[in-house]
Amino acid sequence: MTTMELVEKAQLTERPRMKAGDTVKVHVRVKEGDKERIQVFEGVVIGLRRGGNRATFTVRKVSFSQGVERIFPLHSPTISKIEVLRSAKVRRAKLYFLRDLKGKAARMKEVKKSS
Repeated sequence: MTTMELVEKAQLTERPRMKAGDTVKVHVRVKEGDKERIQVFEGVVIGLRRGGNRATFTVRKVSFSQGVERIFPLHSPTISKIEVLRSAKVRRAKLYFLRDLKGKAARMKEVKKSS
């Protein structure tokens, strides 16, 4: 293990397992002036980019009939927690085709969680 990998390994945080197609709630710490609050961003994971400390994931939601995408660093300290609400059966890693779909067409087949 190189020294760079050793330093990065110390900065990794424990996150729930998620994949493309999962509906997640991302709790983000937002700083406004001298105050700090938590803002929830709920949407569908349309892509994950692996890479250890530099891993990111993209979440898409539709807000007031306008599509909003946000890219989050997976191991960022600004993310307080991630909740996986439901999982969907998808056949590809990147769901960029959802950008062109609207309404019922953008829904995905839900997979039941096994306990």
